[in-house]
Amino acid sequence: MASGNLSLVILFLLFSLSYAIDDHHHHLPPEIREACKVSHDPSKCEASFHYHFPSKFSTLQIIYSALARSMHKLTKAQALVKDIQKSAAGNVNVTIATVNCAEGLAFSEYRFKQTANDALARGEIKDARAWMSAALGYQHGCSAGLQKVNDTSRVIQTIVLMESLIGFTSNTLGMIINFDIHGNQIGLWSPPKTERQGFWEGVTGTRMDVKGGVPSNLKPNVMVCKTGNCEYRTVQDAVNAAPNNLVSERFVIWIKTGLYDEIVRVPMAKRNLVFLGDGMGQTVITGSLNVGNMAKSGVTTFESATVGVLGDGFMARDLTIQNTAGAGAQQAVAFRSSSDRSVLENCEFLGNQDTLYVNSLRQYYKSCRIQGNVDFIFGNAAAFFQDCDILVSPRIVNPENGETNAVTAHGRIEPGQSTGFVFHNCSINGTPEYMKLYKSNPSVHKTYLGRPWKEYSRTVYIQCQFGDLINPDGWMPWSGKYALDTLYYGEFGNTGAGANGKERVPWSSQIPAQHVYSYSLQNFIQGHRWIPSCL
Repeated sequence: MASGNLSLVILFLLFSLSYAIDDHHHHLPPEIREACKVSHDPSKCEASFHYHFPSKFSTLQIIYSALARSMHKLTKAQALVKDIQKSAAGNVNVTIATVNCAEGLAFSEYRFKQTANDALARGEIKDARAWMSAALGYQHGCSAGLQKVNDTSRVIQTIVLMESLIGFTSNTLGMIINFDIHGNQIGLWSPPKTERQGFWEGVTGTRMDVKGGVPSNLKPNVMVCKTGNCEYRTVQDAVNAAPNNLVSERFVIWIKTGLYDEIVRVPMAKRNLVFLGDGMGQTVITGSLNVGNMAKSGVTTFESATVGVLGDGFMARDLTIQNTAGAGAQQAVAFRSSSDRSVLENCEFLGNQDTLYVNSLRQYYKSCRIQGNVDFIFGNAAAFFQDCDILVSPRIVNPENGETNAVTAHGRIEPGQSTGFVFHNCSINGTPEYMKLYKSNPSVHKTYLGRPWKEYSRTVYIQCQFGDLINPDGWMPWSGKYALDTLYYGEFGNTGAGANGKERVPWSSQIPAQHVYSYSLQNFIQGHRWIPSCL
């Protein structure tokens, strides 16, 4: 794909030295108008290019310019959120919203800089798409949080600015997508399309999976154990001891057999961290934070995670992570990841509602066991699940009365985001306790493959085995007709009693055979480039 070495520093200098002028008297170069065809609102996109371009400029320079404009808006939004934080003393809801918003904007800034200084500079356009997709998701999350506390003019002002920022970022992502697909043929650029519009990108290779996972020959840098014969007694202490911003090497933490009752956070700077356990059910990290019983204390779904990871390149193998929150817990996450290029193998995730929060970026789950009931695999990541056991468990309160479960709730917000859930060669069934309930009265125990958390939700199951607990409809709506015209829910080559595609809801799809490799590990998350043993 086309590449360039124009520095973001130069683009910001260009931006800062240019002067805004009356759009009615400013003649935009035709290339800008063509580029802005990617936007949902081309006129606003064109108006954002308020400065003179040199007589000759490249397609990549247009993208850098759009990204610089987005960064300028982001900086303004960060300042406004900081001001709201200062004046929010005593208001718990506003404080929570602004703290979460500030964190999301910081994540967005980090991915902007990665996109400009790393991905675009190296011509790695798939990385740029992944990172900008994540940045856009963080911005939407910030805006949604502020909208719940929009009772002051300053908050309303910030929401308006956030919507503008989201538009700019969406435009930039749209340009990057089209540059990836069409290169410098800017006349072919158009708004991002989805499978529901009959669009699939070109593919490479004819394998769904690749041979790889967490390396088997890793040697621990430190050990954690309960007996005191190791460097650390808690997982968090070992994480804190890891060096920051590793690039090529890994820091391996061996967590020996034991029950570790603690909340673990892996911050952004802790890159290439590896957790090695002694096996599922042997090494267990446990917590019980939840929204239902702790919301007044500031616990959100994001913060309820027993283990939460931000640092890129995270790996884990041979352990269990659980959230044991009881009745009334509502959202209670066991594991949450925003780690790009993360690999989790032979890991177990136990919970009820919202067990596994695959929040953002590219994630690979191999031979894992995931258990829950309500939306228990959710988020807006590009996540690939291979050879995993997905198990529905009974509700905590009066399970014999019946329930409606959704295995997944994917949260893609815009069609340009390169996110979705792919399940390949997985088993979807119930725990023995749940199947006993189901067999006793199937009409009241209903389980579906997924439902749309956000408008462009995308989930596919390929060559999986479905137990008879899967409802013949296959998929369930979120509320009324919300997202039914824009989501993409696909199936291909599945088997088992619950795999009868003839009875599926009309807004789900059978994936055409010629497009099934669009969802391969190589094409969907570029796993062949970063999963160990695949290189």
